[in-house]
Amino acid sequence: MTADQLRQRYLDFFVSKGHKIIPPAPLIPENDPTTLFNSAGMQQLVPYLLGKKHPLGTRLVDSQPSLRLHGFSDDIDEVGDNRHTTFFEMLGNWSLGDYFKKEQITWIWEFLTKDLSLPTNKLYITVFAGTKDVPEDKESLETWKSLGVPDNHIYKHGDTKNWWSRSGPPSKMPAGEPGGATSEIFFEFTQVKHNPKFGKKCHPNCDCGRFLEIGNCVFMEYKKEADGSLSKLPKKNVDFGGGFERLLAVTLNQPDIFKTELFYPLIQELEEAANAKYQDNKPVMQVVVDHLKAATFLVAQGLEPSNKQQGYLLRRLIRRAVMKMRSVGIEDFSKVINGIVSKISKIYSKNYPEIKNIENISVILIAEINRFKKTLTRGLKEFNKLQKIDGIAAFNLFQTFGFPFEITEEIAKEKGLSVDKNQFKKELEKHQKKSRTASAGMFKGGLADTSETTTKYHTATHLLHQAMRDVLGNHIQQAGSNITVERLRFDFTHNKALTEKEILKIEKIIKQKIGEDLPVTQKKMPYQEAIDSGVLAFFKQKYPDQVTVYSIGEYSKELCDGPHVTSTGKIGKIKIDKQKALGQGLRRLYLK
Repeated sequence: MTADQLRQRYLDFFVSKGHKIIPPAPLIPENDPTTLFNSAGMQQLVPYLLGKKHPLGTRLVDSQPSLRLHGFSDDIDEVGDNRHTTFFEMLGNWSLGDYFKKEQITWIWEFLTKDLSLPTNKLYITVFAGTKDVPEDKESLETWKSLGVPDNHIYKHGDTKNWWSRSGPPSKMPAGEPGGATSEIFFEFTQVKHNPKFGKKCHPNCDCGRFLEIGNCVFMEYKKEADGSLSKLPKKNVDFGGGFERLLAVTLNQPDIFKTELFYPLIQELEEAANAKYQDNKPVMQVVVDHLKAATFLVAQGLEPSNKQQGYLLRRLIRRAVMKMRSVGIEDFSKVINGIVSKISKIYSKNYPEIKNIENISVILIAEINRFKKTLTRGLKEFNKLQKIDGIAAFNLFQTFGFPFEITEEIAKEKGLSVDKNQFKKELEKHQKKSRTASAGMFKGGLADTSETTTKYHTATHLLHQAMRDVLGNHIQQAGSNITVERLRFDFTHNKALTEKEILKIEKIIKQKIGEDLPVTQKKMPYQEAIDSGVLAFFKQKYPDQVTVYSIGEYSKELCDGPHVTSTGKIGKIKIDKQKALGQGLRRLYLK
């Protein structure tokens, strides 16, 4: 079974159970100030889990690309074993107040054991043991047993293991966030011997590599209240997440996900460039291919390396990959980048067409690497001047020159020196706290004010898109956007810079349409009917059969599912601030 076949088989299975396929959300959330990246399949569904009606009904299924870095945490440093990655796809199915535990457990067991033919004796289950506030999940336990899962393949855990929300256990959930008990599914690789350093006895949650979590049934029936208590949601929901890369590995009985078709072609590029074997350099090569895959997807969706927010984390991914490549003797980074991006495109472009733009992606990645090479040279000179490599010095090298701690530690070791990792972590935590405070400060006045401001900008993108087509031609297509309370960023297809005259014409049209206070309305209709009637579609995005069309008077009609003002007069003043080139045939405007 190929990766594409596995993904399609999962979607087809749940379609056969009455589910509708929903398109994946972008990796970079357009109007969600609570998070930097889409880190889970459920992220775009939070309003519907809380009670809002979904246009496609109560049974949904998809495959969602995700990026799990959690801001500036150490999660990025977990890569380097057989199963953790920063970028991954999550196969998901949801019940929004429809079916619940019995149906979900029965269906996922059917999919795993019949459609994927996984041996039942290699599958293990965990269920929620209960806490003082939430009762034990007896229904899930009895359902698994009724399917023939033996007692010695079922484990019980509390809310640190078998509870899910975006923020973790109930104690860490913010007010308004949904969550619930979980039942997880693990696959046992009997050929992997238990490593005693992870404990005397192996079990499904052991980190030795013998067991691999492949699916998580989340039964969302609670919401965190402002006073810290948990209340019941209006309807009980199911949120299943299955790791796509992990499921592919278990269908092959392969304990190392990096040896599947989703990673190994990239590993082979590194082996050739380094003249070294993966077997001897696993942690290093795993980090490189994972980080470059994540960076490729982010760049393909319009992000650029920078010193702020998502751009900073993209920069860190690229630079960490460079340091790892240097450690195995790779110096010709351009050749490796071109080869890896080409392979990623071949693997994913059928399902994610934005990855086809190989040239533009490579140009942006290589430009960042060349900038880093200059910084790296200065950093190494600074390193050689240091008489003492303590944790503070290590952090300064990380903050100023992008040296990951393990690289500083490695170079220090060559000089017979050691570095205080705890001191480094303390400095890093201080930095993280400042970064989180700065991030929160971006959204002045709280989420409600942010929502109002970004809603105005969001509606303005529709006016901008149509005005640009009026002035520059119908070849103009939106290729991405990013909205904050400070500005609107709009990416589009065009092969040259806009002249001052063109900018003034576009601004004049937008001003006129705002002045006319045109009504903004929405309508549900079949996708093909919308396209045939001339409705504009967003950049290279997949759409469900039924779509939402937003119309601005008779001037603009686009497929969209974001927040909008009720009329253009509420947008206020909009001005094009600056423009820049992103690569061949792709440009960016900044508005404020």
